[in-house]
Amino acid sequence: MNFRTDMAVERRDIYRKAKNKEEIPGITVKEEFYDECNVTHVKVENKEGSDAIGKEIGDYITIDLKKIKNLREDEEVFIVKKTSEYLKYLLDKNGLEKGDILVVGLGNLFSTPDSLGNKVLQNIEITRHIKMYLPDMIDQNVRVVSGITPGVLGTTGIETFEIVSSITEKIKPAAVIVIDSLCSKSIDRLNKSIQLSDTGIIPGSGVGNSRMELSKKTLNVPVIAIGVPTVVDAATIIIDAMNEFEVSFDEDDIVNKMNLNNFNFIVTPKEIDELIDNMSSIVSDVINEIVEKC
Repeated sequence: MNFRTDMAVERRDIYRKAKNKEEIPGITVKEEFYDECNVTHVKVENKEGSDAIGKEIGDYITIDLKKIKNLREDEEVFIVKKTSEYLKYLLDKNGLEKGDILVVGLGNLFSTPDSLGNKVLQNIEITRHIKMYLPDMIDQNVRVVSGITPGVLGTTGIETFEIVSSITEKIKPAAVIVIDSLCSKSIDRLNKSIQLSDTGIIPGSGVGNSRMELSKKTLNVPVIAIGVPTVVDAATIIIDAMNEFEVSFDEDDIVNKMNLNNFNFIVTPKEIDELIDNMSSIVSDVINEIVEKC
């Protein structure tokens, strides 16, 4: 199926609608509702569920914020706390209550919708060098964290996987946390959702520019992915507009015609600079929570 989204929760909904199924064999879902956000935990339990939505076996947790602009301090504190609890759950599930973490900020700093990973890295508490050279200056319970922003193939000439795998082999972290911008099939989720998963990530897959995956299978250490949807394709906007006006149409026909006529644009909100700054601040605070509470 042509899902056109990186979000597991959206892929589940698309599959259910296409197959007219209440639920998908091999997939379980748990939902939680709060004043500040809603949480959907999609668990892909076996190959049948994996084949259905095109996602590896594992946990996919989506935190949908009720708003991102004008967040009160108490609302942001709650969102960070709740999201860090799910990140800790994924780490603990993979036996990572303690241990060194390598944080990888994917994307292109000079392309705002793709700059999330770079912006997050700027605000993370990096501790590896302090623990190595100034151990008396830091609480020994603080987790060892290092970070890297490998850039993109077009500017470095080096595949992201080559950079990350080389560093992983050299410094031997217990786990890798990868931060990346995602593609969504919902305008409502743009820059308002956070997806956590423990199955790794395929950089660029949401916009049809897939690179080699970063996962436990390829790096030999657990890989936790944190992503925020920052773009949708143009077909999604047209389909949402037609749904709004209750116009009958064939969704696949629209997508195919747009692709054939080179209308396959990737779109982002006009206030993307502010939205990226807001979401990168939240994601970095989430990671800093698990650094301090090792």
